[in-house]
Amino acid sequence: MNTQHAPHESGTPDRRAIERVVADVERTQRAKDAEGFLTLFHPDALWTTAHGKVLLGLDAIAEFTRAVLPAAVWDGDVTYEVAHVQFLRPDVAAVKVRQVYHSAEGDTEGAPLYVMTRQEDGRWLLHAYQNTEVRTG
Repeated sequence: MNTQHAPHESGTPDRRAIERVVADVERTQRAKDAEGFLTLFHPDALWTTAHGKVLLGLDAIAEFTRAVLPAAVWDGDVTYEVAHVQFLRPDVAAVKVRQVYHSAEGDTEGAPLYVMTRQEDGRWLLHAYQNTEVRTG
């Protein structure tokens, strides 16, 4: 194990900053706020949706998000929880998230993996985003 990355344990400033980004993802998804959601992405980000749609770059992510998020049929009750953070380098983290959409018909779960990068100004942004629908049974 490379102990150089050990300082990034729970409660550190970087970990808290990453948790805030995940909380902002939840907040913007609940509000169906496409513009707020888009501020969380690196300009060169790539995103694969839970259904396999690949979006390369912020322009493609923005076009998809602006078309889909405001018109989403779910009632906006969604939760995001940081399940695990693995620092790959001091400025790069793999973040496993538990995502649950709550509805009267039952919960639907996703298992996103975010690769986040810390910018020169200290902000953490979503750089690669892979979502996977969790199926039960």
